[in-house]
Formats: sequence, C-alpha cells, structure tokens
Amino acid sequence: MKSEFKEVTLCVFDAYGTLFDVHSAVEQHAHSLGSQAQSISMLWRQKQLEYTWLRSLMGRYVDFAQVTAEALHYALQAHSMTDATLEQRLLLAYNQLSSYAEVIATLKQLRGAGIATAILSNGSPDMLWGAVEHAGLTDLIDQVISVDDLAIYKPDPRVYQLVLDGFGVTKDQVLFHSSNAWDVAGAVNFGFHVAWINRFSQPPEPLSKSPSLELKNLQQVIAALGI
Repeated sequence: MKSEFKEVTLCVFDAYGTLFDVHSAVEQHAHSLGSQAQSISMLWRQKQLEYTWLRSLMGRYVDFAQVTAEALHYALQAHSMTDATLEQRLLLAYNQLSSYAEVIATLKQLRGAGIATAILSNGSPDMLWGAVEHAGLTDLIDQVISVDDLAIYKPDPRVYQLVLDGFGVTKDQVLFHSSNAWDVAGAVNFGFHVAWINRFSQPPEPLSKSPSLELKNLQQVIAALGI
C-alpha cells in the first residue's frame, strides 16, 4: 500500500456512473427511441440529478425510484414521446444496468488484498440491489448504503457520514470513488481520500480542493494503491 493510502481499509463506490453505466438502460431500447435515444438518455440523467438536488433543498424527499421515474417522464415528454409501455420498459431496464468492463476484476483484486468494499449511493435499496445482482457483484460488495436512511441526497455531508457510522472507521481509512465531479467535491469536502474516475475527461468542478486521484477507470486504482 502506498504511503498516502497506508491507512485505507475500505473502498467505497458511488453506483451510478461509477460502477454502472447509466446510459445502458436506454441502449437496451435504442431501436424503439430511434435517433433521439442519446438525447433522451442525457436529459434523463440530467433531470434525475437536478431533482435530487432540488428536492434536498426544498425538503421534499422522495426515493430515487420516484425521482428516476419523474426524470424519465420529463425527458420523454420533452422529446414528444408518450408511449407508456416503453416508459415502463425503460424504468425496468434501469434496475438492470450494465457494469463497466473493469468493475468485477477491480473488486476481486481489492477483496483479495483484504480491503472491504461498499456502495454509497443516492439509489433506493431495491434499485441498488437489483443492479448489484444483475451485474454479478453480490459476493464482491460488503455493504450497500442508501441515502434512504437519511431522506436527503448527496452531496449533503451527512450522507458520507453513513460510511463511518456503518463500518466504524475513520476518514483516513476510506478511499471513496466516483465518476461524478459534484460527488467527488462532496466527498473531498467531507474529508475522504477520493478517487475521481473521470471516464470522459470532464473538467473539474470549482467546488473543493482536488481529489487524491484522478483516473480513467477503476482498474487504475489498483496500481495507485500499490496492491
């Protein structure tokens, strides 16, 4: 273990966009959406995130399943699509997202090195476990932690505190991974070691100091830790 991370005993992962490809739901039904498929997928994700932040600020929490459904409905309406059956198929597909290619191998290597693994996500428990089981990660994740326990969304600092409470560890023992720059900023602000999995070469958000690591994929974490 490299000196900067010598105390790390727990690797925590955001789910959507980090372990699971959020656009794979639309890809499953791209033939039905035609040329608008990519635009619908992008707007669905944008509204999904916006609604979590807005609901947190308004104090009007609903679980991530409802947020996801409302965001999809908006995205389809914005593209003049009113097929209720297709809408339901897309929602079901969101519980069967594809994991990124390196996820299983990375988790196996971390577990082999004696490092515990967990998910910390805005997702509701049923959604998260559905995605975990579909991707074959059930035996590779020690704990799935949902914001449902607090009824507020990331990046509220109380969400990151759930990790410390759940595992009885200190901040220095945690390496948090996310592909979402706003989530990275929240975790850095909280005081975690943070690996930004910057899959698509996005610019940093000017919200906090830089994360400990900026990587292209999760597999690069293994070398960064010196495992």
